[in-house]
Amino acid sequence: MVDVAKAAGVAPSTVSYVITGKRSISAETRRQVERSVRDLGYHPHAGARALSSSRTNVLALVVPMYAGHNVAVVMQFVSSVATAARAHDYDLLLLTKDEGADGLRRVTSSAIVDAVIVMDIESADPRIPVLRSLDRPAVLIGAPDQVTGPTGLTCVDLDFVAAGACCVNHLADLGHRALALVGHAPAVYQRGSSYAGRFLRGFTEAAQARGVRARSRACGLSYDDVRACLDDLFTKDPKVTGIVVQNESVLPSVMSDLRQRGRRVPEDLSVIAVCPESMAENYAVALTTMAIPATELGELAVEMTIRQLDHFNQAKPRAKMKAPLAPETRLLSPQLVQRDSTARPPKT
Repeated sequence: MVDVAKAAGVAPSTVSYVITGKRSISAETRRQVERSVRDLGYHPHAGARALSSSRTNVLALVVPMYAGHNVAVVMQFVSSVATAARAHDYDLLLLTKDEGADGLRRVTSSAIVDAVIVMDIESADPRIPVLRSLDRPAVLIGAPDQVTGPTGLTCVDLDFVAAGACCVNHLADLGHRALALVGHAPAVYQRGSSYAGRFLRGFTEAAQARGVRARSRACGLSYDDVRACLDDLFTKDPKVTGIVVQNESVLPSVMSDLRQRGRRVPEDLSVIAVCPESMAENYAVALTTMAIPATELGELAVEMTIRQLDHFNQAKPRAKMKAPLAPETRLLSPQLVQRDSTARPPKT
């Protein structure tokens, strides 16, 4: 910093003010300092900055990598959060091991991050009490059953209940009267993953409201699992003409198996895929999709985190901290994009 100050012809404190923004500096002086920073290749020392400001400029993203996760989809979330964090001058610490509450305590107590963003939320998530007790902001990508209230947490997610209902309504509007849901692997439901349970609820309730038959089945990840799943669904209701696939990992196997069964899409069977838009064009028939807005969710999670941090850091001294920001819950409206894989059911 002294070298930058000497090159710019200013005091070291002026360089500090330009970098931290703690004091107003004239535009010309700021340009001089920024030019010297670029010329000298100066980077603030992260450790020193953390000691002097009690800030690390690092966000933690907790995303346990369970067996069966679609890594490509998970990485869309990670990429979105990382990009949005850098736009706010924050780096990202990625935590992929399933350490539960102990992992959260370890990371926050060691003061290596300023805030925590947590993914893969369970309906009754055991980490919630710990997150509420942390002395730093926490934001969820996902929505547990109990998150609102004065001691709640800020969360953002797709409205999966509405998404499940939207898929049913689209098929019912086309005239389909017998539907099936190819769900996630059994372990996802056993773990109580919130998004899977909420989508199933929306799917089931909408089917009842529209007076259409609907069945659902958890589906493992192997090709044999997919075949067994479809065998079961078609055996229990041979008149199924509309399928919703929420498990993007088995989507290629589902489409392949339907082709082997001689079920044409959409002439014999309509298919809706719950997946990122980028997967829709990878098949012989362009898929109607219920989009997973990974980019938007990641960006919103970071924006919410920055608002929490700004409020958190304005409190001086900490003993007189202002009341925490009221928790936000944002559920994005589902966006169904119709393509070639859904049509009116075949005439019987």
